[in-house]
Amino acid sequence: MKNYNVSVIGAGTMGRGIAQLLAQKNVKVVLIDLNKEILEKAITYIQEQVMLFNEHGMLDRDMNDVVENITFSTDLQDVNNSWLVIEAIPEKLELKQELFKKLEEICDPTIRFATNTSGLSIDDIAKTMRNPERLIGTHFFMPATIVPLVEVVKGDLTSTDVINDIMEFLKKVGKYPALINKSIPGFIGNRIQHAIAREAISILEKGIASAEDIDLIVRWSIGIRLLFTGPLEQRDLNGLDVHYNIANYLYKDLENRISPSPLLKSKVKKGELGIKSGKGFYDWKDMNESEVMKRKNIELLKVIKYLHSIEQHDK
Repeated sequence: MKNYNVSVIGAGTMGRGIAQLLAQKNVKVVLIDLNKEILEKAITYIQEQVMLFNEHGMLDRDMNDVVENITFSTDLQDVNNSWLVIEAIPEKLELKQELFKKLEEICDPTIRFATNTSGLSIDDIAKTMRNPERLIGTHFFMPATIVPLVEVVKGDLTSTDVINDIMEFLKKVGKYPALINKSIPGFIGNRIQHAIAREAISILEKGIASAEDIDLIVRWSIGIRLLFTGPLEQRDLNGLDVHYNIANYLYKDLENRISPSPLLKSKVKKGELGIKSGKGFYDWKDMNESEVMKRKNIELLKVIKYLHSIEQHDK
């Protein structure tokens, strides 16, 4: 992996996670952010996360060895020795367009560009580029160090060489890349996630069950099954005739609104934004956000470690 030099632009939640992931795989990374304070926070975060991984048997690397693979910089010019530049700045189209315009001025034409957008059109981002064929979407899921999948999103003009190179690279760093042939809003993961959330919020809004019981049903029925069987494979296992018959009577009763629900709108208006404000669908006022996220990450690590052990056994 030492032949790959990668720059990550944006040291926020996603950027620092991507940088850590690559550094753990012995990739040399330049993590760039114009805000020095954000970079300093990223260093501390990465150190803590590497220790967490070691504690739970997901990594056997000295923390200093991992951090030494990362150069922290506030200078955009430092991307120029990279094989790949991954953009992980805020989800604003104009910001991304402006950045890639600058990168084309700075970078050698052979350097590949990737955007970590979670749903913006790759073609819209590439619209202001002279060479849009070098841009591809690499949508990492949070936390990028833990969730194995990356959605690789092809723009209309993305070159075949760039697609093949990025797919191969992601496999080498231990990810499961899934190629999306058309850049549709939200890609695939977020579309399915929002479809589930829309139905769950509708059920809550109608007073059919509590938030806790709705989540309990999802986690311990379809949630646990989805670890091993995706929704289309499950339809095959159930029988497409069975699914067709159920769809005939159920679809008309499913939530199909095309704007956010009044319940969601009301909560946002009242400032009930979830754990960051102390209240959302749940009451979080006595909870420490960092501790909750740490616990969730540990649970994910344990599940992924188990799944990897099954995968190795099957081989």
